This record gives sequence, C-alpha cells and structure tokens, in this order.
Amino acid sequence: MLKFILPLLAYFSGFGFFGILFALFLGSSLDRFFSLGLGAINPLTNEKRQTIFMETVFLLKGKLAKADGHISQDEISHVEQFMAQLGMTFEHRKKAINLFKQGSTEGFYIEPVLDEFLIVCGHTKNLKQLLLVFLIAMALADGVVDQAEDSLLRTVATRLGFSSIEYERLIAMAKSQSHFAGGGGSATTASDLDDAYSALGVSDQSTDHEIKRAYRKLMSQYHPDKLMGQGVPEDMIQVATGKTQEVQSAYDFIKKHRSRN
Repeated sequence: MLKFILPLLAYFSGFGFFGILFALFLGSSLDRFFSLGLGAINPLTNEKRQTIFMETVFLLKGKLAKADGHISQDEISHVEQFMAQLGMTFEHRKKAINLFKQGSTEGFYIEPVLDEFLIVCGHTKNLKQLLLVFLIAMALADGVVDQAEDSLLRTVATRLGFSSIEYERLIAMAKSQSHFAGGGGSATTASDLDDAYSALGVSDQSTDHEIKRAYRKLMSQYHPDKLMGQGVPEDMIQVATGKTQEVQSAYDFIKKHRSRN
C-alpha cells in the first residue's frame, strides 16, 4: 500500500522524477518491512540471522538430547531426518553434527547461545517461536517429554520471553499437530477431533470465526515468504512450512465434523 501512497504524495508535493522514484523504493521497502520483518530491508542482517538461527537450533538440540543423561536412538534418528529434510550438503551436515555434539557435551551452557540469538534474532517476528517449536519436536522424538527435557525447554522458553501458559500451549499444539503429519487421513475418532482443536490452539467451544482466525494465523506464521524475510535459513523453510500441512489437515477435519452437525 505504501509503495503507491508515497509516490502519489511525492508527485502532488511537487517532487521530481527522482523524488518519486525514491518514494516508490521507500514505500516498497516499508511494505516488506511491515509484512516480513527487518531482514526484508537489510539482506546483510538477514544473512547474519540465518547463521545464528541455524547454529542455535543444532546447539540446543544437542543440549536437549543429552538433558536426561543419554542420547537415544529416537533422538539420533530425529536429527538425521531433520538434516535430510533440510537437504544439507556434506559440509553443512558436518557442521550441524559438530554443533549438535558441542551442545551435548557436559558442562555446555546455553545462556551465551541464547544471549547471542536474542541480540540478533530477538526482535524478529516468529523466529523465537519457531526455534522453540523445533526444540519441542526434538523433545517429542521418542513420544514423551520427560522431566529433564521439560525443565530445559521451560528455561529456554522463559529466556525467549514466553510465559508458562504460552509454553504449555505450544507443547499441546505440537503434540496434536504431529497427529496430523502426512495429511492425517486416518483421523476419525472423538480423540482425533480433540487433537484437531488442540492443534489449532482452540477448543470445541470456539466459534467458527475463532477457529478460522486461529487457522489463518498459524498458516501466516509458517508462510515461506514471511519466514525467509524474517531470517529463517532457506534450508529450513521446507521443514517449517511442513507444519502448514498439519494445520491444514486439522482445520479440514474440524470443518468436516462441524458440517455434519
């Protein structure tokens, strides 16, 4: 909108060709800023955020995997699958594994990692939540978030600015969304319906309007253009937007159920 308004204002204010051209550039940049975040304007800042985001994810995944004292085969498989989904090159894969191992070493402190993440990524929409979502997925690799993992996740969530209620809501949503991975075509029971509502962060008492609003908000959060504009590494876009399939399946299941009643 601003890319149209600012050039018109420049024209009617008597600015010349270059003034109007600058107004067009400024308006386009501001539109992208409000839509996607600061990285849409400053690609150097965006590249820095991508690097820090990637490093933080694998360091904290390593810390989380070792939280209960040992790294399970399910957790190893989760990381391998995660890297496969990213389509990493051999060099990037090697770096990610080293970061994971570094995070899992005894005495590794997460505070400096989170401090740097917050300095570089802390003011960018969705990045903090996406980091927490990736970590929750790690904790759920074996199907259960044990006490040690929960304690670490809560520490991370608090440092990122999430309240206890917000953290518990994200945990519940992540568990339920995983039920609809791959399309959730087998969802048929009342329990499935409960999972569908939980996946969207709503309840069976929510109105159709509230459910649609929650659905649209989640779909927007995982939109590829928005994620890239906010500094999510391109390799991670496919993994992040895979969540949209789970959200879509849950929403379709709710709509199908409500259309029958």
